[in-house]
Amino acid sequence: MALLLNLMLAISTIFVESCLAESPSKVRLVGGAHRCEGRVEVERNGQWGTVCDDGWDWNDLVVVCRELHCGAANRTQSGASYRPPAPEDQKVLIQDVNCTGIEDTLSQCEQNEDVYNCLHSEDAGARCVNPDSDVRLVDGPGRCQGRVEVLHQEQWSTVCKAGWNLRAAKVVCRQLGCGRALLTQRCCNKMTQGKGPIWMRQMSCSGQEANLQDCPLRLLENNCTHNDDTWMECEDPFELRLVGGDNPCAGRLEVLHKGTWGSVCDDNWGEEEDQVVCKQLGCGKSLSPSFKARKSYRPGTGRIWLDDVVCSGKEKSLESCQHRLWGYHDCTHKEDVEVMCTESTPDFGV
Repeated sequence: MALLLNLMLAISTIFVESCLAESPSKVRLVGGAHRCEGRVEVERNGQWGTVCDDGWDWNDLVVVCRELHCGAANRTQSGASYRPPAPEDQKVLIQDVNCTGIEDTLSQCEQNEDVYNCLHSEDAGARCVNPDSDVRLVDGPGRCQGRVEVLHQEQWSTVCKAGWNLRAAKVVCRQLGCGRALLTQRCCNKMTQGKGPIWMRQMSCSGQEANLQDCPLRLLENNCTHNDDTWMECEDPFELRLVGGDNPCAGRLEVLHKGTWGSVCDDNWGEEEDQVVCKQLGCGKSLSPSFKARKSYRPGTGRIWLDDVVCSGKEKSLESCQHRLWGYHDCTHKEDVEVMCTESTPDFGV
């Protein structure tokens, strides 16, 4: 009997160890403004390593956001843009990830562990909507400008400007992944005032905190009303989109600047610039000029933001390419840039 029990225990141990060896790898995002943004890293045999961005697209991002319980996917981004960068001795563990978008974990997706041609400059990145965020900017022209609201006792409440300063604004911009805080004296008008509760706290931030909730608090003595709601602005992150096409990976190119979308002039524009746009959007590669010539999208209206854009084709973002100062150009909307990419992934640029 004892022999039989020992045999069963040995078999059970082997089975458990086998299951553990085949258990899904862990995933984390490193270097972002919150846990739902950053350079993608996976764990293999107790070792954390990065993911090569070869083949990395929207479907892969959706799965990572789902696995981390990070809400909806927002956009893909180069993992090399997050700081501090991956250590030189850290391994790139997988490449050619190919998810359908319905998997529960990244480990369920097709992937290649035989990494042979990827450097950390090609690390994959991800940004998801952060469900843990306790601050937001609302009623502005974009997600990085607006009335400040904080989540308190499961209610969104406006913030009184009597307890607000530039140091607190720096923390909010960092927390939202919106670049640096801009000094502004603007107040909310009747159209942008809040209508709910008012958070009667003053934050004594140093400006170095990662989250607003890390700042020391004290009660405000002022009797604030919604006439005193705080409005703030952060420098826009560089975002772009393709509009007017059959899918979000084809259409007229628009870039976001100062809360307004505007087009790009096609002076000096070519294959290298197309490749950078498709790469930044996670849309694969650009289609050949002959194929592009068969399509034409309706010209834009409003601002023309960029002209004389020059890329090498190796940049991770159009922001890294040379161009004229924002808004300076000698173009009309008949010269708007059009881009067509090989993929047709969902729009995650806004």
